[in-house]
Amino acid sequence: MTLSLFLARRIYRDSDAGKQVSRPAVLIALIGVAIGLAVMIITVSVIVGFKNEVRGKVIGFGADIQITNSDAARSYETRPVVVNDSVISVLSEYPEVKHVQRYSTKPGMVKTAEDFQGMVLKGIGPEFDPAFFREHLVEGELPQFSDTASSNRVVISKALATKLRLKLGDKIDTYYIQDDIRARRLQIVGIYQTNFSEYDNLFLLTDLYLVNRLNNWEPGQVSGAELQVRDYDRLEEITYQIAADLNGIEDKYGEDYCVRNVEELNSQIFSWLSILDVNIWVILILMTGVAGFTMVSGLLIIIIERTSMIGILKSLGANNTTIRKVFLWLSVFLIGKGMLWGNAIGLAFYFLQKWFGIFKLDPETYYMDTVPVSFSILLFLLLNIGTLLASVFMLLGPSFLITRIHPANSMRYE
Repeated sequence: MTLSLFLARRIYRDSDAGKQVSRPAVLIALIGVAIGLAVMIITVSVIVGFKNEVRGKVIGFGADIQITNSDAARSYETRPVVVNDSVISVLSEYPEVKHVQRYSTKPGMVKTAEDFQGMVLKGIGPEFDPAFFREHLVEGELPQFSDTASSNRVVISKALATKLRLKLGDKIDTYYIQDDIRARRLQIVGIYQTNFSEYDNLFLLTDLYLVNRLNNWEPGQVSGAELQVRDYDRLEEITYQIAADLNGIEDKYGEDYCVRNVEELNSQIFSWLSILDVNIWVILILMTGVAGFTMVSGLLIIIIERTSMIGILKSLGANNTTIRKVFLWLSVFLIGKGMLWGNAIGLAFYFLQKWFGIFKLDPETYYMDTVPVSFSILLFLLLNIGTLLASVFMLLGPSFLITRIHPANSMRYE
């Protein structure tokens, strides 16, 4: 063990025992580091959790990648494109694609005896992945919808059911306007709630066959295909690859394919989510500054209190570099202790919120009813390492105060 490390440990033990070291100075340093790191852990876990939650709900309604007609307008009154078994088979052969499913949409209106509401009827087939809607199902069931017959069953959101005063088992009249007005009576067999109001107030799920009949489309024609990818981090690369392979290919009716991912289809939402990254960096910089400056003030007080010791060490032949290392090692010990407190506070918040959902949100504003949290070992380690390195780096300057202390002058501190 080097001399500087040995002396640092001795001073650190004195600070724990309250001997010859200012307890307020040590406590200020520890509390500053603890609060700074705890706030950083909480901030990152909440913002990452919020982004993952919102992204998951957007993807749940529309998948990672959509393949539609290239002439389709940005609306739910779409032009058809052929997505038959052979197309599904080709898309499924991409190793990056986890699942492929067809869908069709038809804008319309739900009318009751007392009220009416615009909506989009989304038709899904037997290959539809029900995991997302099953997770958010609050009443009834999510049936196996068909592409060969209409069951006249529908799954609606709790927001629509509440607004139109509907309940499970009710039959609703829906109307669709083309050359003339067409009507369908559907029975509610399931109610879901995602708290994502922009979609909850819009989508009803039913058979793919029914929507295709309402659109008067030929066999094999649908609004498009939805693809789930295995690695979301490679979304742009996968989108480009599929788009390049389908470029110039027409279906049997002469329609071109258009490939877009969820971030392109929902650019406003994802731009909003990207702004949250700026908030993370602002908070990280502020909290790192808080931790660093409290450590600077604590270290300066300790150096002043240990002036006589510094003078004795210099008179015995110790150079400035060795003595600076003593106090930098002491800072590392104090920062480490403060980080243990900060980690305990931050992780306690994460687990309490994850298991019990203590902090609530207004779902009308935030798309969820509790504060979401997400934990990443990598981010957790980076926060700890970054806090330690930044704090020690900020202490390099104040440690030069040691070079200004002379053995002869330090005697007056005895």
